[in-house]
Amino acid sequence: MRIVIQRCTRASVTIAGQLKSEIGQGMMILLGIEDADTDEDIDWLCRKIVALRIFDDADGVMNLPITDVPDSGILLVSQFTLMASTKKGNRPSYIHASKPEVAIPMYEKFIRRLSDLFGKEVQTGEFGANMQVELVNDGPVTIIIDSQNRK
Repeated sequence: MRIVIQRCTRASVTIAGQLKSEIGQGMMILLGIEDADTDEDIDWLCRKIVALRIFDDADGVMNLPITDVPDSGILLVSQFTLMASTKKGNRPSYIHASKPEVAIPMYEKFIRRLSDLFGKEVQTGEFGANMQVELVNDGPVTIIIDSQNRK
């Protein structure tokens, strides 16, 4: 699994002109899933997300996890293009991205696990939909984590 975390002051997902989800201060996370991913990857990444100290403390130092930021939110959006391979040619290959029959149950497990650890409902996009994602990146702070590179 590969995630891109962006600390934001606000973020939203719109589908077919209708607002699906929005948050204020928090994290907008893009999630890519491949067939090699397991429940262990979900648990490891979700624990990493809620413990990641990327929010400012009273001294303006990035020292707080999202669980210590009042009224914060998480917006999680599935994005198979994170699994793109660009090694050959100019057209990305998505051969490593899981098909919906594998990815949807993993995405749903990820949402549940992250919500449990965060202590409140994680906002989402819609798997497979054409989404317009907007955010104001705060910092900017952008972190990329791949569960296959944790060892």
